[in-house]
Amino acid sequence: MIGERRVKTDIGRLKQQAAEKAVEYIQPGMVVGLGYGSTALLAVRRIGHLLRTGELRDIVGVPCARKVEEEAHRLSIPLTTLEEHPIIDLTIDGADEVSPTLDMIKGGGGAMLHERIVAQASRREVIVVDERKLVPMLGTRASVPVEVIPFGWKSQMAYLESIGARTTLRPDGDGPFRTDEGNFVLDCEFGQIADPAALAAQIKARGGIVEHGIFLGLATEVIVARATGIEHLHRQTARR
Repeated sequence: MIGERRVKTDIGRLKQQAAEKAVEYIQPGMVVGLGYGSTALLAVRRIGHLLRTGELRDIVGVPCARKVEEEAHRLSIPLTTLEEHPIIDLTIDGADEVSPTLDMIKGGGGAMLHERIVAQASRREVIVVDERKLVPMLGTRASVPVEVIPFGWKSQMAYLESIGARTTLRPDGDGPFRTDEGNFVLDCEFGQIADPAALAAQIKARGGIVEHGIFLGLATEVIVARATGIEHLHRQTARR
């Protein structure tokens, strides 16, 4: 038990260091995407601290989720929208899995639609994870979240099962989980995904499916909190 607590403490400390490393890339005048997830939230809090102490200034943030927006307001981080700033200089976000080519599964928090929009608008997408999120192949441990509109959601579940998924409607208290857009999330276990691009295309081909958590070619770099320290992976040097 004591050993488990020590491991958790060490991981938490390394995640904090990784988040702080990512925040070092923020410069005055930047538009910054504020990602969702436990490690991304550490980065948001670090940004708030640096603004409060005057070590960082003249930035605006674009939050990927309503909860991130609420936290940013609490920390007095100035916010903007993609309508006002359609190009984001730097986004700091998390991931549920990262492959050797820096492709990802995201959406554990249910914000994959907004996260993809922000990522695609970003010049630089920095992903912060701990080493447990690194996998040899997508789908090794994480399921693929799929956002569907409530109308006809069971037909989308049947479709996803027909292409190989073991599917669960994500719960939230006494009812289904709702995304910021009011949609449901189906968590789909496909096992290891040999061809993520083909699977992503299959999923999006179905009407009523809004988004999925397979993120390909969007991370420019990944900062990894390892037990041995911080590792910085870049897309141009990632193994293909």
